[in-house]
Amino acid sequence: MSSPTPDALLGPADVRELAAALGVRPTKQRGQNFVIDANTVRRIVRTADVHPEDVVVEVGPGLGSLTLALLQAADRVTAVEIDDVLAAALPATVAARMPDRADRFALVHSDAMHVTELPGPAPTALVANLPYNVAVPVLLHMLDTFPSIERTLVMVQSEVADRLAATPGSKVYGVPSVKANWYAEVKRAGAIGRNVFWPAPNVDSGLVSLVRRAEPIKTTATKKEVFAVVDAAFAQRRKTLRAALAGWAGSAAAAEAALVAAGVSPQARGESLTVEEFVRIAERKEPGTQ
Repeated sequence: MSSPTPDALLGPADVRELAAALGVRPTKQRGQNFVIDANTVRRIVRTADVHPEDVVVEVGPGLGSLTLALLQAADRVTAVEIDDVLAAALPATVAARMPDRADRFALVHSDAMHVTELPGPAPTALVANLPYNVAVPVLLHMLDTFPSIERTLVMVQSEVADRLAATPGSKVYGVPSVKANWYAEVKRAGAIGRNVFWPAPNVDSGLVSLVRRAEPIKTTATKKEVFAVVDAAFAQRRKTLRAALAGWAGSAAAAEAALVAAGVSPQARGESLTVEEFVRIAERKEPGTQ
């Protein structure tokens, strides 16, 4: 494929000009912060290890800064955008700045949380600057809905990045850490400064890499059953698992029986358990309990 010229990417002046032409002001309600630095989007694409044969899905493309960089590297890109004005404008931006790749771009005007299918070939990668207020649910929904996604790189609030990549025993290890780990091997993949955004957010951002597990976790429990244990365990972080899982199991005694059968101490707390241990607990729940 032909190589687009570097000036196809958006710089600070381009982003502000586009926004002004559309009458767009970034809204806090949707957690919008537009990337205005071309080197940052190149770095994201490089860190995401996007290949020429990849079909990339991007959530929340905004004015298209990252979209254009992804189109330079991937076979095709599908962007999911909820904002009416931004969704209407993005195809024209792609056509104007990267005409030789415009036929490789598709736009889905929808809330990513409600997307269950995408046009064209199945996506192989997810790369996105996720709005801070919905980052975790959107990420988990996309991984669950599109099992063909092998590699993911998301830019999120630094604190959220820490939570997603946390390991058992960490103070910030919790529900997002365990659920993300159900699908993938998760790690921090870098930090992003505030000055590459417009407007500059009052928080730092981080990159999180997720590589889907080659083999799904083997279990007789369903994902829903495992996640119910995870939610119960962290709903009352300070309690022992025997107490925290009493409601889930039907009683503290039933919770203790399930924990012992799973080889987990009833006195342990949720933040010390691996996803595999949560799976074992889910498998030991007595039939007929709520």
